[in-house]
Amino acid sequence: MSIVLTTLFNGVAYGVLLFIMAIGLSVTMGMMRFVNLAHVSLCMLGGYVAVTAMDRFGAPFLLALPIAFVVTGLFSVVLERLVLRHFYGSDDLTQVLLTIGLVFMSIASVAFVWGPEFRPVKVPDWLAGQTPVFGLLLERYRLFLIGFGALLTLAMLFGVERTRFGAMVRACVDNRRAASGCGLDTRFVFALTFAIGGGLAGLGGALSANLLGLDPNFPLRYLVYVLIVVSVGGMGTIVGTLAASIGIGVADVASKYYLPAAGGTLIYLVTVAVMLWRPQGLLGRKVGHA
Repeated sequence: MSIVLTTLFNGVAYGVLLFIMAIGLSVTMGMMRFVNLAHVSLCMLGGYVAVTAMDRFGAPFLLALPIAFVVTGLFSVVLERLVLRHFYGSDDLTQVLLTIGLVFMSIASVAFVWGPEFRPVKVPDWLAGQTPVFGLLLERYRLFLIGFGALLTLAMLFGVERTRFGAMVRACVDNRRAASGCGLDTRFVFALTFAIGGGLAGLGGALSANLLGLDPNFPLRYLVYVLIVVSVGGMGTIVGTLAASIGIGVADVASKYYLPAAGGTLIYLVTVAVMLWRPQGLLGRKVGHA
């Protein structure tokens, strides 16, 4: 029984990481109808920014996290203004080819700047090791991730449901054309939402570096996982993305523990089943076209 509970715990912690990395892509895809595969490159950038802040400038781990968020958010706005916005009206294939090209450019750039080897991430002593919880020995860092993810989810739900900016975002997600016709500055909403989404991607990369490893091939390893989370959860929904992330995280960890020969086949079977049942995702909703 303890093995089952520990596996479940590890799967939930992994799912929280996937949620933090994917939620920005879910919201921006739901709003802009733009297939941004380069989102995972922003995750990688956040990880390297955090590592650089700690190793080169001596920043503590908890300070490196907001630094990664801000730097990656600002970089994502520059990327959106200079490159991505020119392709909003293009077809899906063009967007896929553009952003997958950006992924490979990011891999080469990171390998040139930071080197091709894995970069270790040292967490504070109070996050290292294990601690007993209800008779189970659980890793402190994974407990931290679950708590952090819970607070982030509440903050995002409050921000989307209870603030003026959240109402603007919901309006743009529901129907971008109608929102623009009502006088909303959709360009500002897009830029700010893209910055928040990119910042969350960088934050997810910074948090995941300790568990998932950090090297220039990070985007290629986790691109499929992030896309599965967005597809299964539904674009533009926070709760759907969280549910999909945790479900996929638990399924992936359990399948690799109990069915190691099958690899990650289980999550692909789950994805196909959900897509056949609900093509728009678990809690996805129809959105207006640009």
